[in-house]
Amino acid sequence: MKEKSKNTAKKNMSLMRRFFPYLKKHLGTELIVLLCAATSAACEIMLPLIVRKITDEGVENPAGLTTTLILTIAAVYIALRCLDSLASFCQSYWGHKMGTKIENSMREDMFDHLQTLSFTFFDNTKVGQLMSRMTSDLFDVAEWAHHFPEMILMTVVKFIASFFIFATMDFRFAIAIFILMPFMIILTKKSRTRMRETFKQGRHQIGEINARIEDSLLGVRVVRSFTNEETEREKFSKGNEQYVVIRNKSHKYMSQFHATVKLIDGITYICVICMGAFLMKSGITSAGDFAASLLLISTLLGSIRTIVDFSEQFSRGITGVERFAEIMDEEPDITDSETAEDIENVQGEIEFRDVCFSYVKGEKEILHNLNLRLEKGENLALVGPSGGGKTTLCNLIPRFYEPESGDIFIDGKNIKDITLHSLRSNIGVVAQDVYLFSGTIYDNLIYGKADATMDEIIEAAKQAGAHDFISALPDGYNTYVGERGVKLSGGQKQRISIARVFLKNPPILLLDEATSALDNESEKLVQESLERLAEGRTTLTIAHRLTTIRNADKIIVLTEDGIAEQGSHSELMQKGGIYSNMYNMYAIM
Repeated sequence: MKEKSKNTAKKNMSLMRRFFPYLKKHLGTELIVLLCAATSAACEIMLPLIVRKITDEGVENPAGLTTTLILTIAAVYIALRCLDSLASFCQSYWGHKMGTKIENSMREDMFDHLQTLSFTFFDNTKVGQLMSRMTSDLFDVAEWAHHFPEMILMTVVKFIASFFIFATMDFRFAIAIFILMPFMIILTKKSRTRMRETFKQGRHQIGEINARIEDSLLGVRVVRSFTNEETEREKFSKGNEQYVVIRNKSHKYMSQFHATVKLIDGITYICVICMGAFLMKSGITSAGDFAASLLLISTLLGSIRTIVDFSEQFSRGITGVERFAEIMDEEPDITDSETAEDIENVQGEIEFRDVCFSYVKGEKEILHNLNLRLEKGENLALVGPSGGGKTTLCNLIPRFYEPESGDIFIDGKNIKDITLHSLRSNIGVVAQDVYLFSGTIYDNLIYGKADATMDEIIEAAKQAGAHDFISALPDGYNTYVGERGVKLSGGQKQRISIARVFLKNPPILLLDEATSALDNESEKLVQESLERLAEGRTTLTIAHRLTTIRNADKIIVLTEDGIAEQGSHSELMQKGGIYSNMYNMYAIM
């Protein structure tokens, strides 16, 4: 148990060190907040001294308790409360402002770091979990960030001030209180540890709930088309019930925690009251000291309760820092090498040399010792059964994934020696599953070139065969496309994605079954756009509909065993092999 406690303390210190750089940026604000906290604590501690003065004067020398003295004390106390109120306002306002800035910085850093992580990370991580870490977790961190230092300081100020005040009255009161205090810490320690564990479980489960909501809402059309609303309700209800179980455990430990604190409070009060009664009976202490002691105890216990209550917030905050650190510690699989350079004047020659790849290390390779070469401006088509590695091959060129062995070259330069930004800037991708961002058509088109003029955007749309249908919309280029472009048809979305690539104007083009999900009319329009887009570019096309690649310079049939056939359409048809059988089967269909 002692070893576990030691490890927890060590882990907390490590997490605090991870968090400190964010706090360090706002040390000026933090010092103001701490000054205000100390001022507020000092003002609060003055009340027992005022009561002591009035009580002793009233008991020992009633004549000395003049109207002037009473009004003077009242004026001093009102002035102190005004100062306390001002300090409390500044403490709360500047503290929350600082906390929000820290939260914002951490969220930006997490978002920036997520942009660097490879597709493998996102393949294995639920978006809902990431959303939970970036929102609710960091909110708890922000609250903890500014409350923790000020709560500690206020308690220290009150403890030190109370100790010196007790020392001027009767040290026995101080001894009684400071003997009882450690029991509160010891008795609540176990509950605090359990609370932290359940808070972490709760955060994870909230992420699971977010992921379930996202999955269900994004797939709402599929859900309703299969009338599976009840199934989705059951899935959501199951996750929600698990969260309730975790929260109930958390509330149980919190209740034990607060009950223990309340018990120690009561014991401390009655001990001091009994001691004070005996001391007054023996004539050792005065009524004023006794009254002041009770108020000081109330102030001290109030501070300790605040700290104890804050343990709950500390558990949430440190859990948030821990979950933040887990993401920030994820290393991107694919990064620029130290010698990586930008590539300029790309011609578009692509070569694969003995490339091997598998999505999970140790499992069957998707690509094995693949050798392939594309000349400048060549139009290469990839066909073959699912699982043959066609999409994988395309994903390796912009380094969305990294080969296990072998090398890929562009214009004779290893892509590992090219900066990722430069590499991907020279590659255009048009996929079957078009992703449009929530916003307007203009917002989605400008994604291809941030500084594009309106004339350039319109020209790109015309090249993609999209200008006419965009112009016919009520708001034209300012038409809102909806979540994932839901307000547009498949063909319209595809033509917008093609227009984006026209704007980007890359020398290398990857087309991943760009027309397979379209109807015949849309396919014809999109295919015409793709042919215009491919002119003069090195193009690698993954084709499902074989009629769309008959004019390709070279066609490669890729199977699980590698490249099975290659040649032009006419050459492969004459050969009567896999491609010919696939084409004839498609023609019959």
